[in-house]
Order: sequence, then structure tokens, then C-alpha cells
Amino acid sequence: MRAQAKKYRTEERKSRFASQAGTIALLAALVLLISWMGTIPVLFWLPEVLDSASLNWLKDLAGPVVYAQGLLLVESEEPVQLPRPGIWPPRPPIPRPIPPVPPPRPVPPPATYKVDEIRVQAVVRHQTAQVEVSQTFLNTGSRQMEVVFVFPLPYDGAVDRMTFLVDGKEVPARLLPAEEARRFYEQIVRRSLDPALLEWIGTGLFRTSVFPVPPGAKRTVSLRYNQFLRMQNGLVDFLFPLSTAKYTSEPLRELAIRVSIESEEEIKNVYSPTHTVQIDRPDPRRAIVRYEARGTVPTTDFRLYYDVGRDLVSGRLLSYRPRSDEDGYFMILASPSIRARETQAVGKTVIFVVDRSGSMSGKKIEQAREAAKQVLSALRPGDLFNIIAYDSSVELFRPELQRFDDTTRAQALGYIDGIYAGGSTNINDALLKALEQIQDPSRPSYIIFLTDGLPTAGVTGEMQIAQNVKNANRHRTRIFVFGVGYDVNARLLDRLASDNFGTSAYVRPEENIEAAVGQLCQRLTAPVVTDVQVRFVYPEARPEDPPVFYQVYPKGPMDLFAGDQLVVVGRYRRTAAGSVILSGRVGEEPYEFSFPAELVSSSPDTTLSFVEKLWAMRRVGDILEELDLRGRNEELIKELVQIATRHGILTPYTSFLADEGARPELMADHLRRARERLEAQKVAEGKAAVVQRAMASGLRQAAQAPSAEFFGGLAQSLRDMAPALAAPGVSQKALEREEEQLQRNIRQIADRTFFRRGDRWVQSDLTEEQEKRAIRVRMFTNEFFALVNRYGRRLTQYLQTTEPMLVELDGKVYLFEL
Repeated sequence: MRAQAKKYRTEERKSRFASQAGTIALLAALVLLISWMGTIPVLFWLPEVLDSASLNWLKDLAGPVVYAQGLLLVESEEPVQLPRPGIWPPRPPIPRPIPPVPPPRPVPPPATYKVDEIRVQAVVRHQTAQVEVSQTFLNTGSRQMEVVFVFPLPYDGAVDRMTFLVDGKEVPARLLPAEEARRFYEQIVRRSLDPALLEWIGTGLFRTSVFPVPPGAKRTVSLRYNQFLRMQNGLVDFLFPLSTAKYTSEPLRELAIRVSIESEEEIKNVYSPTHTVQIDRPDPRRAIVRYEARGTVPTTDFRLYYDVGRDLVSGRLLSYRPRSDEDGYFMILASPSIRARETQAVGKTVIFVVDRSGSMSGKKIEQAREAAKQVLSALRPGDLFNIIAYDSSVELFRPELQRFDDTTRAQALGYIDGIYAGGSTNINDALLKALEQIQDPSRPSYIIFLTDGLPTAGVTGEMQIAQNVKNANRHRTRIFVFGVGYDVNARLLDRLASDNFGTSAYVRPEENIEAAVGQLCQRLTAPVVTDVQVRFVYPEARPEDPPVFYQVYPKGPMDLFAGDQLVVVGRYRRTAAGSVILSGRVGEEPYEFSFPAELVSSSPDTTLSFVEKLWAMRRVGDILEELDLRGRNEELIKELVQIATRHGILTPYTSFLADEGARPELMADHLRRARERLEAQKVAEGKAAVVQRAMASGLRQAAQAPSAEFFGGLAQSLRDMAPALAAPGVSQKALEREEEQLQRNIRQIADRTFFRRGDRWVQSDLTEEQEKRAIRVRMFTNEFFALVNRYGRRLTQYLQTTEPMLVELDGKVYLFEL
């Protein structure tokens, strides 16, 4: 029995030793792994076989240790040396190899790609678009990609007959209805922890099967589909989800969109609120719309509206009211018949007044001659015209207005070729002589005035010249002003345009005079309705009621030209169903055109948010002109800051709002800083003077809502205006910092503006107190997706980043964070 007991104890010791030795060996490997990983908490399961000495050693080694029911949490900061295990009884351990620490599992390199080019071709007939999208992308990673092509449908249930090809070969694919697409989107978002696809939840989806793309390989994928287009307020709406390309790792080398519209009726209004497009009208029933860009990252979907009609003028109204407790915003699109170019266009008078002073010598006078020829190309038989060249003296092509025909055209071309530069600049006498020639109030009359210098001969005072010209303009002649280069009195040129129903434009030294003047002349070819004004009438209106429309832009009476389009924006005081009336003159006869319209009480979504943004841009341009030409006005300065804060329409006078420390409740400080910067408007000459007037003019004439290009241009304006903006507390270094912040700290998303404040994006009109009361929501949790399903695109359109974001919805403020 004793022998058996002794043998049993010996076997037990061997077993205990083997167990402890194995455990210690495993611990050795794990601790080495921990030391290699750094300070990363790791959870291990340990058998209950360690003696107290080994456990204490582990505690001393590991620092913070949690030990409970066999689980040990070890955090190691330094490489460690393993002690010999404590074994009873003391005796040399049986040699047992410690298993080597396995090398870390290699992490595959991330899959990266870039979209090289996107081409969109669409043909629209009878409210149906046949679309073909061609996209070339490159696998820039070092391993093969397994690709699934996903294309969000522009409208749920409005797309069919989809075909997908890879390098010309058809690949299996299918349409997913909205609910199935929702589950697919949510699955990807949960797995990748990336909100990129959130904005498309709620729409249908086109999804392909998997196809391989080897490293370094390029693939061209093509998608063909038919799409039934929605109609809104009489306008056909074409939408292409272009913003999905913003997830490429590099800018697109080339982006090209071509939409051909064909109709049995005449096409009237054609307008893109999202992109600056080129519109060609080969004939009344056809329009070709083009957009091209290089080296760009699209951030906005492409949207295009058009309508058809048989009347002389077609008009449509879009109304948008995001907040029921505030006045709404409207846009009017009005376009006359292209046939009116031949049948309804009225005779006009055009006088080209060109600077031939010494500073115009060389390339500038050559371009000015070509610009004069562009003016002739805008004339039609029967139009009246003249050419005035001025330096210190004023010279006329003919003493009186000439009727345009082949003979006078040839004579005018000969005169233009003989214009040479030399002498001073007599702006006052040149404009007075031009206005003196205009005697017939029944004909629309236009003066195209071009100068590259300051008034140095005759009357030279800015205010006196402006007053003389205004007094001499007895027949509402429109004066279009072109300032060439930086050596002009930009404030004088703005004043001449503003006082005389025209516009001002500035041609920088590196730009072409001929191109700038030619663009205007193309518009002026055939006036159809002149002195146009707009108003809204409704059945319940009383005589004492104020006008429904206010802050309407462009200001004052406007002219409608054949082939051109009028884009009017403004605000409305009350909601109603009624009619918009456009009134003006066709020749000497009064003309009135009306169309039904509704001013909505609330807007269900942000589709028309561009109406609000476009109004804000033009309003800011108008405020800047008022402050420049009429002097300081505290109410206007306050409104300038408020619009910049709420709508994100920043200018060099308010760009400090992009600073991370700027907050809505610091209004007094914002007003002080804006006042200081507006002192730059006192600079009337030189580069800074021209840049700030050109910027304000561009805002007043804006046709699209602000985009990434807008903020790029703003940064350039800030850079060019820096010397004039210098004020107490405004250093060059501070302005350079603001320039960087403009690109980094501001986002325009749908109807809202977000500023970066510290580590988060904050809706621009939220106060610090609202931030403190915000409801915290962890992204990609069940609570998060419950809100996504509840609010849909009202919420998801804002969640374009995993950075913390503060958003207000239905009176509640949410902080979304990881």
C-alpha cells in the first residue's frame, strides 16, 4: 500500500508539474505577445492551476490585473523576463520546449481604387430619359479586388430595363426594391462603420454580381437604363446620382455629362440648380445641355429642369418654405419663345464705347477691336448702332446713329480696324455723348462701356461723373460696364452700372476681353419683352395688403431676350394659391403674361433648398453693393453676418465665422469684426478694389446655389484682398489661417450649413446651450438605425462623416458620434 501511495503521489506531482509548466509556457508566449502589441488590454482564460507565487509574479509583471473565475486581464507596457516557475518539491524541471510565439497574422493591404472618368449620355423624350453611364476605374492597390457595382436609383420604382457591362461584356445584375435595398445598405453601413451609403436609404438599388479586378488593372463599366422623369410645378425633373463618385480616393480626371432634350412642343425653360451648364438650342424643339469638369471630386447630384409650351413666354414658379414660422423663398423661371427671335424681337439701339487711352496699347487694344466686332455680330437688320472711341477726346464712328445693314457693317469693321491707343481717359464726356444720341424711348437701348483706366481728363471726380451720367439717362438706357485690368476705379464702375439699370463685370489681366463682351452680346441679340416686372396676385388680396413678394432679385425692371432665360428669386410673406404676373412692353405696346402658382405653407423635404441658397447669395451681393455705394448701415451689416451664419454665404468680410471659436451667441464681436473688414470698401482702385467688386457682382448675378467652387473662389478673393482687409487685430497670418479654415471648417449640406467647432461639426444656428442639451446617439447602433428609419433622408443627408455631428430635427438636437 505504501508503495502504491508513494507511486500515486509521484504521478500527481508529475502531473501538477506538467500542467503548471505548460501553463507557464503558454503564459510566456502570451506575455511576449502582449509586450509586442504594446499597451493593449487582452483578455485570457487561465486554468485554476497556478500557485500563489506564479500568480503574484504575473500581477507584478502585468501591472493592472483583473482576476476572476479564471479570467485574467493583462496590460503590459514594457518587455518582460519570465522567472523560473515555482514547483514543489524543488527539483530541476523536466526539459520541455516552450512553443515559439507565432508571428502576427499579416494584415492584407487595404483595397484602394480611383475613378478615372465618368461619362453620362441621356436622351429625354416624352418625359422619359434613356441614360447610359460609362465609368472607368483603376485598382490602385496591390491585390485583386472583388467588386460589386452599386447604383442608387434616382427615384424608387421609376427605372427599368437596366443593362450592366464590364469592358463591353454583360454582367448579371438585378434591381432591388426599396425595402430590400434598405437592408443591403444597412448591412454595409454596419459592417464598414461608414455612413457613405446612408443618404440613399429609402431608394431602390441596382446591384451586380461580383467580378474581379486585378491589381493595376483598369475596368470600364457601362450602365444603361430607362427612367421616367417626375414633373414638379410644370417642370420636368432629371436627376442623376453623381455624388456617389465623391468616395473615390482621387479626383476624377474627367467628368462629362450630355443631356439631349427632344419634344413635340417648343422647349422653353432649361435650368440646372446644381451645375453651371452650357445650353445649345439647335431648334425650338431641341436643347442640348452639357457639363464638363476635370480634376474634380463631385459632391452634388446633377439636376436639370425643363418645360415646354406654346405661349410667347413660359413661366414657372418654385416655392420653398423650410420653417413655417418664417417667410418663404421663391424662384421664377421665365423664357420667351425661340421663334420670337424671328417674329417678335423688337428693334434695339446699341452703342459700344471703347477706351483707346495709352494704357490700352498692345494686346488689350487688339482684344478691344475684336470685342467691337462681337457687338456688331449681335445686331440685326434694322437695329440702330454707333461706336465711340475715347481717350482725352471723344470720337464717333458716325455723328448720328446708323441703321444696321451690310453696308454699315462693312464701314464699321473698317473703323474698328483703325482704332489705336494713345492719350488720357475722359470717361465723363464719352458716356454723355453716347446718351445724347439716344432719343427714341420706344426702343430698348444699351450702352456697352469698356475701360481699363481711371478718369484722367475732363471731369475726374467719381461722384460727379456718376451724377452727370444718371441725369443724362432720360430713356432708361441700360449701361453694361466692363473694367479691364486692375487700374480702374471699381467703385465708380459699379455705381455707373447700378444707377443705370445695368451690370458690371471685370476682366482680369490674364482674361480675354473679347470673350467677356461676346458673352453679353449673345444675350442682347433679340429683346422680346422689356421693362419686365413681377408680382403675385391671389383672390383674397385686399388693396391695403403689402406686396406678397419682397427682396426680389434682379432688382428693378428686367429685359427678356429670345433664347435667354430669366431667373428671379425672392421672398414671400404669405401662403396662397394664385397667379404670377409678368408685365412689360413688346415694342411700344404693353404686355402682360400670367401663370398659376402656389406659395406653399411648408416644404416636405429639401429638394428645393437651392431656392433659399440662391436668394441668400443674391441678397449678400445686394447688401455689399448698398454698403459700398450708400455708406455704412448697421442693420445691413447685422443682416450680412446673420446670412453668413445661417446660410453659409461667407465673404472676405465675414470669413472669420469659419474659425472654430466663432459661435452664434458672439454676435457683438462678429459685428465689430465685420465693420473693421468692410473698411476695405474704401479702397476704390487696384487689385483689392477690383476683386471685391467682382465678387459682389458675381453674387448678385449668381444662377446656381453655392458649391465647392464657391468656397475655392472665396479663398482666392480673401488672398487677393488681404492688403485692403488689414485692420487692427487682423494680421496677414490670421488671414492665411482663415483661408485654410474656409476649405476645412465649413460644409453646405442641403438646406443647412455646418461649421467645425473643436472635434465636431455643428449646425450653424445652434447655440452653446443647445449643444449642452443634445441627445447623444452612438452611430451604427440599433438606436441610431431607429432614427435613420424614422427620419429617412431628412437625417441621412447630413450624416456624411463619422466625425461627431450636431443636428437639429423637430426641435430636438442630436449629437451623433462613434
